[in-house]
Amino acid sequence: MKKARVKIDKDFVVSEIDKRIYGNFVEHLGRCVYGGIYEPSHPLADEEGFRKDVLKLVKDLDVPVIRYPGGNFVSGYNWEDGVGPREKRNTRLDLAWGTTETNEVGIHEFDSWLKKAGAEMMMTVNLGTRGADEARQLLEYCNHPSGTKYSDMRIKNGQKDPFNYKLWCLGNEMDGPWQMGHKTANEYARLAEETAKMMKMLDPTIELVACGSSNSEMPTFGAWEQEVLEASFDHVDYISMHQYYGNPENDTASFLANTVDMDAFIRTVVATCDYVAGKRKSKKKINISFDEWNVWYHSNNAPFERWSIAPPLLEDIYNLEDALLVGSMLITLIRHADRVKIANMAQLVNVIAPIFCKSDGEAWKQTIYYPYYYSSRYGRGVSLDTRIESPKYDCKKYTDVPYLDCVVVENRTEDSIDGDFSGLSIFAVNRGEEDLDTTISLGGYSDLKIEQHVLLEGNDMKLSNGLGNEVVKPKKGTDANLADGNLNIRIPSRSWQLIRLIK
Repeated sequence: MKKARVKIDKDFVVSEIDKRIYGNFVEHLGRCVYGGIYEPSHPLADEEGFRKDVLKLVKDLDVPVIRYPGGNFVSGYNWEDGVGPREKRNTRLDLAWGTTETNEVGIHEFDSWLKKAGAEMMMTVNLGTRGADEARQLLEYCNHPSGTKYSDMRIKNGQKDPFNYKLWCLGNEMDGPWQMGHKTANEYARLAEETAKMMKMLDPTIELVACGSSNSEMPTFGAWEQEVLEASFDHVDYISMHQYYGNPENDTASFLANTVDMDAFIRTVVATCDYVAGKRKSKKKINISFDEWNVWYHSNNAPFERWSIAPPLLEDIYNLEDALLVGSMLITLIRHADRVKIANMAQLVNVIAPIFCKSDGEAWKQTIYYPYYYSSRYGRGVSLDTRIESPKYDCKKYTDVPYLDCVVVENRTEDSIDGDFSGLSIFAVNRGEEDLDTTISLGGYSDLKIEQHVLLEGNDMKLSNGLGNEVVKPKKGTDANLADGNLNIRIPSRSWQLIRLIK
């Protein structure tokens, strides 16, 4: 059995964890909205047509913020189509996904669902086919009290008080040639600057996210971030990151190592943000909104009927190895809590999602639901500087990959850096094919006991969950003990686990 060691110290803090890193994403794509969160004909639909079984699974995740309405969809979206009486709303062709959008669900309906889910809005404006003026008008509609064209339109449509949304994305993946209204870095930088300026003139309390690169493999990556930030630096608060990983070559060793790339991606974007700040001699810190991330490859190129309404698109059925990588991606986000302040798993229901449901049928938890659930529940508080000594391996894509990926969170009452200590949550993934005999040195922490030990493992990395057949789910871990200020634990090969220690 291989050996690993982890060291923490109560005085070595990375940052308070912003709870918004456990956000999610709902796009008008496939069956995410229609046939996902919203299905009026379903036996479990509430009075507004929202599925109560799906809503319960969402609420159990305790999702703090949800990005809406896209995604690629937003780059051709006219927000006015989704407000006012339903019988008068326009039906539109969505060029992004080749489907038909009925606009049954728009801002007011989604806001109502958000309140039921206990989440906040992360609104995305269309900077593809539209521009700064439409973004200003949407902000006025949502946030201005009354007495103007768009605020009075909101009131007429049934919402007297402002929605008061605080978090806004300035478009989506504008560096991508697939995007409606695709722009060069210079074109987008100027548009983002002027849009951000106008929006903050209207409501200076909002936070704005500028589009970064669509992924780390984009040919303009790095140069794009620099040019966008040099133009919009004074007016934006975050720059976005997007990244999906897949395993089409069935190379589990490389697949589970992809967070090595994710870690480097974050560090590079942070360095670019700080370079621009240094060049401007500014103390302002631009942080990261990792507002799209997940595993995505199972459903690529699945056939569907063009221009149909809510066809089954991007319905990945996730397996055990996907859950392990998702767990590792969440560890990476926690590790970088000093700069990653917002993150959204994409997406929430049916479309590359932790929750899956059948139309007129039941809903269930995909394998990736579990690391997301436990991280959201217990990964709040303070990210500790977690030092790992682990054996390493080489694979086709990467070299020197640590078997062990791990982060320790100090949980505090009120989820605050100033709150009282309530325990430690240890998240760990063993990427390797051998068990790890691991010692975690709990520097400065004493008189602890094991409160909970949850483990995801299996002999078959390709096992997945289905309706009435949830074969990949957590079980109780048993091979851990506390002695002499250390936690000693055997971490099974290719597994994810959570251990909670309390006073």
